[in-house]
Amino acid sequence: MTKDIKMIKKKLAINTVVSIIYQITVIICGFILPRAILGTFGSEVNGLVNSITQFLSIVSLMELGVGAVVSSTLYGPLAENNWHKVSGIVSAAEKFFERIGNILLVYVIGLLMVYPIINNSGFDAIYTGSLILIISINSFAQYYIGMVDNIILSADQRAFVVYGTQAITTILNTVLCIAIMQFDVGIHIVKLVTASVFLIRPILVRVYVKKKYHINRRQKYEGEILKQKWNAVAQHISECVLDSTDVIILTVFSTLSNVSIYYVYNLVVYNLKNFFLISASSGVLSILGEMYATKKDKELKLFFDRIEWIIHALVMFLFGVTEVLIIPFVSVYTKNITDANYIQPLFAFVIILAHACHCIRLPYFLMIKAAGHYKQTQNCFIISTIANIMISIMLVKKFGLIGVAIGTLVAMFYQTCWLAIYAYKIILKKNLRDFIKRIGIDVVIFTLVCGLGFIFTLKQIAYISWLFLAIKVVLSASVIMIFVELIFDRSKISNILKR
Repeated sequence: MTKDIKMIKKKLAINTVVSIIYQITVIICGFILPRAILGTFGSEVNGLVNSITQFLSIVSLMELGVGAVVSSTLYGPLAENNWHKVSGIVSAAEKFFERIGNILLVYVIGLLMVYPIINNSGFDAIYTGSLILIISINSFAQYYIGMVDNIILSADQRAFVVYGTQAITTILNTVLCIAIMQFDVGIHIVKLVTASVFLIRPILVRVYVKKKYHINRRQKYEGEILKQKWNAVAQHISECVLDSTDVIILTVFSTLSNVSIYYVYNLVVYNLKNFFLISASSGVLSILGEMYATKKDKELKLFFDRIEWIIHALVMFLFGVTEVLIIPFVSVYTKNITDANYIQPLFAFVIILAHACHCIRLPYFLMIKAAGHYKQTQNCFIISTIANIMISIMLVKKFGLIGVAIGTLVAMFYQTCWLAIYAYKIILKKNLRDFIKRIGIDVVIFTLVCGLGFIFTLKQIAYISWLFLAIKVVLSASVIMIFVELIFDRSKISNILKR
């Protein structure tokens, strides 16, 4: 094993461990704080907060779009310690994100005027408008002082710094918010504390980057450095809209109570999805990008095969277990909350299946990002977004929560299949039979794991009872997954493990 390979594996291991710690922190805090808000302020306020957050997320998360373009441009110069070129890229990226920040400002102003009209609630314009301004503070901080620094660290396989600072501020925010709610303050004060705490993180990251890297942020670079940046923006806007559509449509065409119900389920599924996506992709994109850029085709295909197998197996296991456990968990989590019906088993099944599809597409999405094929694939994201919006609007009046979940499922399924076909045929030059076989195995695992719900049930509405139920389901699901994988894919597993 070469020194470079050893270093790559070491960085990948560190990033993965720290990202897992961060995700566990986010999940734990993500359950504690929203439950406290729900219990203190009720379903309507909880729905309002999460509705506003989703509206803001459409514009505020563009880092994953242009960030990938910047990262792919930085791989070579960082490896070569070409600080002149790195500085030029960083300078161009910062100017671009300043523009995005200005777009966000205009968007927030527009939202202040429009949101009080479209939301179906009894909250007045001043109440909702001031809450929008407070929640948007963190987004501005990211664009003006934090975004590019995060990208630099991720491209240099030092994402552990980003995750570490995020974990610290997440814990601090949870502790402070819980403490301040004991003094009977309003939701505005609670969210203002959150905004103030998360201003600390980009400052800490900036200090680290200044010490670690020799970057001249005033460096000018001739030519187009960030090629396809607008294609990446279009792609990611589509992604953000796809993630936010359900809540937005429920806000406009349904009630904030339904938004709150959606959020409770999404709290479980979205945290699980983020945990998986960040943990599974941490360091992987930079490795794929480096292998693709240096034309290490054989090593690239072997590494991709390993990542693909791991992701598919884990997704079916995790989301199958979630399908069995989510209704019992929601029963415990919303105990004594009587202002809305939180027990929605069919909705739970559809939304879990949708997000499982979203996670399955990860290896293909990463490969496309590593190759820089943004322009070639942006139509897929636009079509899936339009499909989600149209289907959700058509079904929400008749089917409510289930209607918007169906829209998400159709869009996610289309997107996953399209990206997989593109990655296989265009980038990797692989036979699609491997993908089809893998999907078949996924269906078998997911179906068998979901069947555990007919065997194991929650005996008592209490956290300890749910915990014992979870242990039984996880152990049983583990046996099922191992058994199915050994039956249908033993040779591939053996080859991957040998390498």
